[in-house]
Amino acid sequence: MGPTIRIAPSLLAADFSYLAGSVAQVAKDADWIHLDIMDGRFVPNITMGPLVVEAVRKTTDLPLDVHMMIVEPERYLEAFRLAGADSLTVHYEACPHLERVIAEIHETGALAGVALNPATRVDALADIWDELDLVLVMSVNPGFGGQAFWPHAVAKVAQAKALRGDSDRPLIQVDGGINQQTAQLMKQAGADVLVAGTAVFAADDPGLAIRQLRES
Repeated sequence: MGPTIRIAPSLLAADFSYLAGSVAQVAKDADWIHLDIMDGRFVPNITMGPLVVEAVRKTTDLPLDVHMMIVEPERYLEAFRLAGADSLTVHYEACPHLERVIAEIHETGALAGVALNPATRVDALADIWDELDLVLVMSVNPGFGGQAFWPHAVAKVAQAKALRGDSDRPLIQVDGGINQQTAQLMKQAGADVLVAGTAVFAADDPGLAIRQLRES
């Protein structure tokens, strides 16, 4: 039996008027808390910044997984790390000097991840693969929660697993359209971490939803 998959509920789908309560709803069952940072430039939506990450940090000891869907993410690495981020994931498409940004993330002491939009090939990361702690395969186009799952992401996760070989790093994460059915597909393809927003926070019992995702 393979290792238990990690579930990272995305606060993008939570009730922002009750953020501490939303974290409390999932803290017992979640492995990480996922925070989607959007700037209205790299993606059309605007969400949260370091102050929100800092507020969430005060509510939980779980690892905070910060997904930076922003241009020039290197300008804000230190701010998000100081706010409490344990991992910082930047987008391949937003970083013309990606190796430098990965090194800067590691200098902050955070885990370094790179996210890939649906149209970006996994092998674009081949030359820096060994420097990464996390690879995030987007199974929707980034920018909004609640989108339909992009089925080609299953093959991309399998490609990432093949590129990793026998190593256990980088972790392979998937974000977008995750539910019990797609979670099973992704785990079979080789995913280690599933980001789930609507499937968790729209459920009557978010903790139960997490357990069902993990068991599926």
